Amino acid sequence: MRLASTKTAAALCGGLLLAMSVPASAAVDAKLLDMLKANGSITNAQYSELQAELARDQKEQQIARQAQQETNEQIAATAKKTNELSTFDQKLAWAAKTQFKGDVRFRQETIKNDGVSNNKDSDRQRIRARLGAYTEINSQVDTGIRIATGSSDDARSTNQDLNNYFDKKQIWLDQGYVDYHPDAIKNLHLIGGKMPQPWVSMGDIIWDSDINPEGLAVTYKYPLGGSTELFGSAGHYTLKDNVDGEGVQFKHDLRLYAGQLGARFAITDNLKMTLGGSIYAYDNDQDSACPTSGTVTAPCALAVNGNSPGEQFKLYEGFGQIDIGGLPMPLSLYGQVVNNDDASNDQDMGWLAGVKTKVYGFGLDYNYRDVQRNAVVGAFTDSDFANGFTGSRGSKLKVSYELDKNFTLGATYFMANSDYTNATLKDSDINTLQLDAEAKF
Repeated sequence: MRLASTKTAAALCGGLLLAMSVPASAAVDAKLLDMLKANGSITNAQYSELQAELARDQKEQQIARQAQQETNEQIAATAKKTNELSTFDQKLAWAAKTQFKGDVRFRQETIKNDGVSNNKDSDRQRIRARLGAYTEINSQVDTGIRIATGSSDDARSTNQDLNNYFDKKQIWLDQGYVDYHPDAIKNLHLIGGKMPQPWVSMGDIIWDSDINPEGLAVTYKYPLGGSTELFGSAGHYTLKDNVDGEGVQFKHDLRLYAGQLGARFAITDNLKMTLGGSIYAYDNDQDSACPTSGTVTAPCALAVNGNSPGEQFKLYEGFGQIDIGGLPMPLSLYGQVVNNDDASNDQDMGWLAGVKTKVYGFGLDYNYRDVQRNAVVGAFTDSDFANGFTGSRGSKLKVSYELDKNFTLGATYFMANSDYTNATLKDSDINTLQLDAEAKF
């Protein structure tokens, strides 16, 4: 009898252990307890204790199942939201990789022009507004689009006069280009379209800063180690299709070929230098001339704004800048010299020399220039100095102050003497004052 009881107890204990290790329904567990109590294997006290433990286990399992269900629901909801966000992000991926930049400038300009028979003094207010969107298409391709104000399609100006009875102001396409920079060749850029100037400029006697050339260009930078870097660019630009009226073939187009090579290096920790040279060669420029009748657009020819009629151009440029540190204030000396090798007379040289610094938050920039009549292309030279005419010489002084973040006040004064502001050769003193308030974003 004792042996049988022992076997029965062992079997029942084994059943309890199995019931504890394998999930079971509450009805099965309660029935098992009732059987143990009925055959006398457990006392009433043990039965009550086990029944209480069973109730606690059942409650904990219920809580665990409920928590797991809530967790699964949260995971499902999160996954759904993630998928929805992923789809949304894909639709707006271009926006995440697009940078918007722009500026608005208000200008008060006074021009005093002495020595011209029909005096062209002016006192006017002008505005310039530009907005650009620059997008990373992928790791190798970028694009840029910019619109800007302008009184006309003149490549040298985005200013708009504030007059004419509050009329609406025109907006033009100022830039639109594709920039391919292959991962296989670091620092190489192939650019097509209407682009920012791909060359380095140390002055504005050849190129007005507002000009954005149109065509194909390649730029490259090559680090030589340390702080030394070579840079270069080359480009082909069509200025006028079928300029001579002889046919639509490529050979009849007015074209510009540009090339530049330079280097940046540090002589000492506080002395850095940039040196370089450029060539700007024009094809079929002998056929570039303004029409004698019909609509005349500006510029309608290369040889304008002081150039001799029918002038041809092949410009050789040298430029440089020295940046000096370790002084109470930063100091930069810069300059450029240009020769027109195709000039029809000895009026073929131009040069500029300047200095820049910053004192107590004020930016100071002064330069002096002397540009002979046919030294540069009149259609592209700086439009502000001497009213944009060649055959001019004089000074430019610019003072600027950043009044607040991205908001700058400035004043620029031009003191110029020009020989060719009229159809007849006559000296003219042209003094220009520009007061600017410019906000950038």
